[in-house]
Amino acid sequence: MRIVILGAGVIGVSSAYYLAKAGHEVTVLDRQPGPALETSFANAGEISPGYASPWAAPGIPVKALKWMFMEHSPLIIRPAAALAGWRWMVGMLSNCTEARYALNKGRMVRLAEYSRDCLIALRDETGIEYDHRTQGTLQVFRSQKQLDGVAKDIEVLREGGVPFEVLDAAGCAAAEPGLAAVQDKLVGGLRLPNDETGDCFKFTQELHKRAEALGVKFLFSRQVSKLRAEGGRIRVAETEQGPVEGDVFVSALASYGPGFLKNLGIDLPVYPVKGYSITVPVVDAARAPVSTVMDETYKVAITRLGDRIRVGGMAEIAGFALDLPPGRKDTLVQSVESLFAGAGDQSRATFWTGLRPMTPDGTPVLGVTRYDNLFLNTGHGTLGWTMACGSGRVLSDLISGVKPEIETADLALARYR
Repeated sequence: MRIVILGAGVIGVSSAYYLAKAGHEVTVLDRQPGPALETSFANAGEISPGYASPWAAPGIPVKALKWMFMEHSPLIIRPAAALAGWRWMVGMLSNCTEARYALNKGRMVRLAEYSRDCLIALRDETGIEYDHRTQGTLQVFRSQKQLDGVAKDIEVLREGGVPFEVLDAAGCAAAEPGLAAVQDKLVGGLRLPNDETGDCFKFTQELHKRAEALGVKFLFSRQVSKLRAEGGRIRVAETEQGPVEGDVFVSALASYGPGFLKNLGIDLPVYPVKGYSITVPVVDAARAPVSTVMDETYKVAITRLGDRIRVGGMAEIAGFALDLPPGRKDTLVQSVESLFAGAGDQSRATFWTGLRPMTPDGTPVLGVTRYDNLFLNTGHGTLGWTMACGSGRVLSDLISGVKPEIETADLALARYR
């Protein structure tokens, strides 16, 4: 079949690769001049299936109020943007119950664990390089209350058969030697030994080359204005350079999907939640992290990518704004320097922002729509890199008429009806 994919981020390129492997004729359209130049460009770098958790969780509404008054808050809300996204925010609040959290986390971990397995298989098959490390992820806690709060996460991990370790402060320093100097500031940590790290941008660039070798056609600098439907099916993707026809269409447009699909009568509950990162060159390897350390206090991930440290996090409700307020950078610097002081040269830090496509329940939207030849692969939030390969493989199976290796019915848009 002729497959047309809209979007060349890590989700779109992964989808293209698996569809081409399945024997389809694939064309990818993107408005940027190359792959992975928006949300996939400088994310936190963590591949963390065990930490695949919805932001909508019990106690979050109260925590959110407290965060808003912190000097280095992990949550920023711009009032005008909040008004525009009120439906999404109400939907998120409705998922902040024990039952909904367990349900949402369970299906997120299912997809994320599968995706990690797909990534390992892809890496073994292709030899793809992307500054990856396979040394686990460590979530560090500075208070006993934070440590006690992971009980519900541990229960889900145990039910899903995900290996984990609960560590004291000394154990955290043993796993991440760079933390030895601040061991007295920590009460403990949660380590997931099977998690990985890697540069999402490098991965997507390399996978793009391999997809091209399989025959995938990438049309960059192509702004798609709309999809044209006839007789209950999508027939054409309209671009400034002319129409692109296909048998099946896939929207992997991340935060821009809802506005694009609205004219087709598709109500996609995805909202852009702004995140920030800095990338810092390592100047003292002994002080630097060896993998990913998640700072629970600031909700920041600190990841080693080769000779660089990537520090990413925060959630800002700001619509589609892409400005770079200095205060956001200060928060990232505060987090990394409080744990790994002197490991990187902050004078050479590069500052970046991107829009995470978030759903109210945290789970991506993956599957068919009201049009039987229009599929969605979007809404991965902060976990696009973690879930990319599994989502691409599942999408390829669904389009090819092959039963996916994991349950997928509860990932489709129909769950919101």
